[in-house]
Amino acid sequence: MNATLPTAQSLRAALAGLLDGLPPKQAAQAVDRLIASYRGETPTNAPILRDRSDVVAYAAYRMPATFEAVRSALDALVEAAPGWAPATHTDIGGGTGAASWAVAGAWEGPATTVLDWAEPALALGRELAEASGVPSLRAARWERARIGAALELAPADLITVSYVLKELPAAARTELVDAAAGAGQAVVIVEPGTPDGYARIIEARDRLTAAGLRIAAPCPHSDACPIAPGTDWCHFSARVSRSSLHRQVKGGSLSHEDEKFSYVVGTRFPAAPAPARITRKPQIRKGLVQLELCTRDEGLARATVSKRHGALYRAARDVAWGDPWPPEGTEGAEKAEG
Repeated sequence: MNATLPTAQSLRAALAGLLDGLPPKQAAQAVDRLIASYRGETPTNAPILRDRSDVVAYAAYRMPATFEAVRSALDALVEAAPGWAPATHTDIGGGTGAASWAVAGAWEGPATTVLDWAEPALALGRELAEASGVPSLRAARWERARIGAALELAPADLITVSYVLKELPAAARTELVDAAAGAGQAVVIVEPGTPDGYARIIEARDRLTAAGLRIAAPCPHSDACPIAPGTDWCHFSARVSRSSLHRQVKGGSLSHEDEKFSYVVGTRFPAAPAPARITRKPQIRKGLVQLELCTRDEGLARATVSKRHGALYRAARDVAWGDPWPPEGTEGAEKAEG
C-alpha cells in the first residue's frame, strides 16, 4: 500500500463531521435498521440507503470496516501481481466509496467510476472524496445505475464488488458476476464472513473461473475449493480502529473491532497465488506454532512449526490469519511438520 493518503486514518478524518446536526436518536435508529438489513437473509431490489440520514449512519457504521476488508483483498492481489497496476477502476454498488478509497491507497491514480442506485450515497461519496484531498478520488465519476441484472459495464482494468451480492436475488447475482468477469482484467469480490457470504463467494468464484479468469487470492489454485459444503467456511479478519465517532454510532466502547469477510480475486493476466494461505488465527504455544492452511497441492492441511525450524519458526510467530505461507524469504527453510 502507498504510504501516502488515503489511509484508514484519513477516511476517519473525512467521516468526523458527518454526524454534526443529525440528532443522535435519529442516527441510532438508522444504524439499527441498517444492521438489521446487513444481517438479514432477504435480498432486495430497493435501495437500502434512502436519504442523507441513512447514508450518514451507513458511512459511520460501515465505511471503516468495508475499507479494511477491501484493502486486505487488494493487498493479496498486489502480492500475487506486484508488477501490475490498474489504470481504470469500476466500483459496482460502491455507495459512499469505501472500496474506491482502498483502491486509491493501493495504486497511484487509477481513474475510478463508482456505480450505485442510491443517489444520496453517491452524493455523500462525492463529498467525502472531495474532502480526501486525493487527486484520483476527487476526479472519480459517481454515476447512478441499477445494480443487478442487465447492468452494462465498460471495460476496466479493475472491478470491485464489495458487500453487494447479498442485496441481490440469485439470478441478478449471476448476471452481475458474469458482467464483471466479462469487463474486468481483475475482479475483486468481497462479502460478509458468514457461511452465507462464503457461499456467495464460492458461487462467484465458480463463475469467474468458468469465464476464463485465474484465481489470484485467497486460494492457492483455481481448482475446486477443498472445503466440503456445509462443513466449514473460508473467511478472514481485518482489524478496524474505531474513532470516537464510530464508537458513538455503533454503541461500543472498544478502540477496535474485527471485521470478518470472505473474498475472491480473479485475473485475466498472469498472477502468482501464494503456495498456501493461513485460514485461521495461528495458535502460538510454548516452542511451537500451529497453522491451519489451504495449500496448492495438499488441500486443507495443518502445519506445526517448532523452534527447530529456525527462520521458519521465527516467521510463524509473526504471521497473521489470511497471510500467505511460507513468508517470502523462508521458502528454503526446513519444511514444517504436518
